Amino acid sequence: MSAPLDHNTTIDTPETTAMTLIEARNLRKSYRLSRTNRVDALRGVDIRIDAGEMVAIMGPSGSGKSTLMHLLGLLHLPDVDGGPAPEVRFAGRDLGRASDCERTRAPAREMGFVFQSFNLVPVLTALDNVALAAEYAGVPGRRAREAAADALALVGLTARANHLPSELSGGEQQRVAIARALVNNPAVVFGDEPTGNLDSARTAEILGLLRDLNRSRGQTFVIVTHDPEVGAACDRIIRMRDGRIVGEESRVVALAA
Repeated sequence: MSAPLDHNTTIDTPETTAMTLIEARNLRKSYRLSRTNRVDALRGVDIRIDAGEMVAIMGPSGSGKSTLMHLLGLLHLPDVDGGPAPEVRFAGRDLGRASDCERTRAPAREMGFVFQSFNLVPVLTALDNVALAAEYAGVPGRRAREAAADALALVGLTARANHLPSELSGGEQQRVAIARALVNNPAVVFGDEPTGNLDSARTAEILGLLRDLNRSRGQTFVIVTHDPEVGAACDRIIRMRDGRIVGEESRVVALAA
C-alpha cells in the first residue's frame, strides 16, 4: 500500500484537478428493512472534496448525509446495481479497483473519524485511547505512544494524558477523540455530528479547535451536521435531501483576530 498522503501533495490525474482529494460519482446505497420495504439512502450522488477544505454536509434526518460520509470514508461500499458504476477516487487512486486489503487499511492510515458518541475505551487513559488507533494502523507500541502524546498536545490535553474518560469533561473527551483521529496524520478527518453531545460552550470550543487545525495544518475536514453553527464555521456547505445533493454554498469564514 502507498504511504499516507502528505498534506502538501497535489493530485493531477486525467480524472481529477490539482488539489482534489476525494472525488466520487454515482454513489447509491439502499437498505432493505424487510422483504417488502427498502430505503434508498443515496440516489446517485456526485461529490468532490479538495485538500485543505473544511466542508459541512447538512440536511434533515434521513437525507443520506451520514451514509454519504460512510461511503466516502470506505466504511461501507456503494451499491453496484441499478445504474452507472459507482466510483470513489481518493488521492488520485480509484479505490473501486483497489484490493480488499487496501480498502480496509486506507481508512486506518489515511482517514480519521470523529463521531457524536466519543467511543473511547473506558478502561484506557486518554493516551492509550489515542495510541490504540496508531497501533491499529501498524505503528509499533513505543512509536504509537509518542505519536499519541504529540496528538494530545495538538488538542491541548497533554496534562490530561493519563486520565480515564470518566475523569474528563465532555469537551475533553471529544478532544481525545479528535486526537485519535489525527494520530496517523490522515489526509482527511470525517466527523459525524462531532458536537452533537456537547453544550453550546463546548461546541464553540471544539469548532474553534477544528478551524485552527484546518488553518494551521491544512487539515481537511468533512463534517456531517444538523447544527447551523457548525455549518457557519465551514468553507462550504453541501445540502442534501432524500438521498441527493440539492445545493451547495461557499462561505468566507473570517479569521480570528
